[in-house]
Amino acid sequence: MPLKPVVWVGSSLEDLRSFPDVARQRAGHNLHLVQLGLEPADWKPMASVGAGVVELRIRTDRAHRVFYVARFAEAIYVLHAFEKKTRKTVRQDLEIGRARLREVLRMRQGRRRNG
Repeated sequence: MPLKPVVWVGSSLEDLRSFPDVARQRAGHNLHLVQLGLEPADWKPMASVGAGVVELRIRTDRAHRVFYVARFAEAIYVLHAFEKKTRKTVRQDLEIGRARLREVLRMRQGRRRNG
């Protein structure tokens, strides 16, 4: 089975690259599992961001999160990567995830019309 490609939306790749080495490696490993069609180690659905959005939870001495959506056949879309500093996910991070999901949906809809 070929790997499902990862599409980085907005600044998500740069944001993930700013994670400490251990958190970055764990995020990469877990995204690779998703590419293989497997479940990542620690995740939860994020319906508050959008249908099919998953929060990948990376725990080191700090908490890091990656929002992605893998429900589409063509790719895994990484919407947002950030360090979580409070127990509850802050509104700004949720809004970034929602906005980037809307961007993905618009892009996919445009591709269907043109393709």
